[in-house]
Amino acid sequence: MDLITRAPKGTADLVPEAAEKWRAMEEVLASEARLNGFGEIRTPVFEHTELFQRGMGDVTDVVEKQMYTFEDKAGRSVTLRPEGTAGAVRAMLENGLFNAGYPVKLYYNIPCYRYEKPQAGRMREFRTFGVEVFGAAEPAADAQIIAMALSAFRRLGLQDVGLQLNSIGCKDCRKDYHQALKEYFSARRDQLCATCLSRLDRNPMRILDCKSPDCQALAAGAPKITDYLCPDCQEHFAKVREYLAALGIEYTLDPGLVRGLDYYTRTVFEFPSQSLGFALGGGGRYDGLVEEMGGSPTPGLGFGLGLDRLMLALEAQKAEFPQPVRCELYIAAMGDEARVRALALVDILHKCGIPAGCDICGRGLKAQMKYAGKIGAKFSMVLGEDELSSGQAVLKDMSSGETGKAGIGESFVGDYLAFSTAYLDDEIRGGISIAQNT
Repeated sequence: MDLITRAPKGTADLVPEAAEKWRAMEEVLASEARLNGFGEIRTPVFEHTELFQRGMGDVTDVVEKQMYTFEDKAGRSVTLRPEGTAGAVRAMLENGLFNAGYPVKLYYNIPCYRYEKPQAGRMREFRTFGVEVFGAAEPAADAQIIAMALSAFRRLGLQDVGLQLNSIGCKDCRKDYHQALKEYFSARRDQLCATCLSRLDRNPMRILDCKSPDCQALAAGAPKITDYLCPDCQEHFAKVREYLAALGIEYTLDPGLVRGLDYYTRTVFEFPSQSLGFALGGGGRYDGLVEEMGGSPTPGLGFGLGLDRLMLALEAQKAEFPQPVRCELYIAAMGDEARVRALALVDILHKCGIPAGCDICGRGLKAQMKYAGKIGAKFSMVLGEDELSSGQAVLKDMSSGETGKAGIGESFVGDYLAFSTAYLDDEIRGGISIAQNT
């Protein structure tokens, strides 16, 4: 019985109160994306396994240890998506989105899946808000998407989000860097964890991203990629910083920042939360990924934000969220005919955009009124034989006890609006904080 009454480990339910907060947060992010000319894309929750192996690199922790991979009934290997970029590249190519001209600008809000130890801000099922830009090679594009993410943080009211910045170069300048890393770590191989020993010859840069304390201590003294950048990558990175300065964006240079996936090139960045102690998201360039996945050589870049972590940051700051929509008028009914009329009147209110409710559980009048109080109804109205006969009912303000008359025929909506406007407080109609920023 426990298995069917508990969510799987590493997953969580969003009950209505929590879902309201998430929706408000997501609307700010989507609004920022649309403001910057991005269109929404929705990709399948699972893809062919080869897509992630080829796109993300088989030396990464995600591919090696964390993917939910299984065979379907036809014996094909499929994987629940562990991130959004590879699927967005595949969809861009398959649907020919590049035919409308570059840049192609996409955003998504998707669930992703990784099998790792659940902890604060890290779930096995987690939601990612991401953006991808295809066809923009200029450093201005790097600065623009960084500015876009920081703008979204500000609109959400987050105060302590920083920016860490680095360049990890291109394939050409990484050759010498890989050799320098091999020599450095080979001389200290007895201090490496088993996973990093296997990475030493295949991709020594992955050692820099290891979470083992011993490997992290070694990585702190390793050669820095910024000392090995080719002239083109040096110029690109200098231009990115110039644009960021022009936008008034402060950052910290972090030569050890490499990100966790193999497709990144040149600019990489993360957005650390100083109060929570971990990054809320990050991204960078992946100029070789589209070609690697079968397309024409096409520059690309983007970022992903962990929505679970964003919500933790908002709650830690005690951010104010819009009040959930609550019932404005609850119509309590006595008798079958009154129940029919109550349902019809509620339907009319709904068509006018007014939250309203009536009994659908067969309760008595006392229980109906108790329920109206529980759901926070602002006003109530009772329908019975007398009200049906006279064509009028009494509207009541549930807080103040003030009452007024309303016809239950053609004048009903007008009578209700006249009464409710006289007594309605600002809290019902208006949102606060995040809602005002959408």
